[in-house]
Amino acid sequence: MSAYNRFSSINLLANSALCLAFIFNIILNTANAAPCFDNAQRAYNYLLQKEKLETQARTQMGININRASEGELVSLHGIGSSKAQAIILYREMFGDFKTVEELEKVKGIGPKTIEKNRTRLRLHE
Repeated sequence: MSAYNRFSSINLLANSALCLAFIFNIILNTANAAPCFDNAQRAYNYLLQKEKLETQARTQMGININRASEGELVSLHGIGSSKAQAIILYREMFGDFKTVEELEKVKGIGPKTIEKNRTRLRLHE
């Protein structure tokens, strides 16, 4: 095989690999793409449904109050960043919570907050 033929074969393989990578990239990007809509109302309804499903998934997920990060704790009803930090600080100072009701010892968290979140609160996984 001449040097020219070897070079052509290598060049052909390189171009084929580049084409395959390009096609693979297109396939991956379109798999995660949002659908196109012919009017704004359908797009709006799609976004509402997507948000509703994400919210349902978040609310069904249990939160281990002895291991949860600030980000996980703020997903609870009535818990913002400062209360989440207070929960984490309480845990670090006094150890794990023994009961869900012990959350009331954290400043700013009362029985109503616990009741709103009771179905999601866990002490262990």
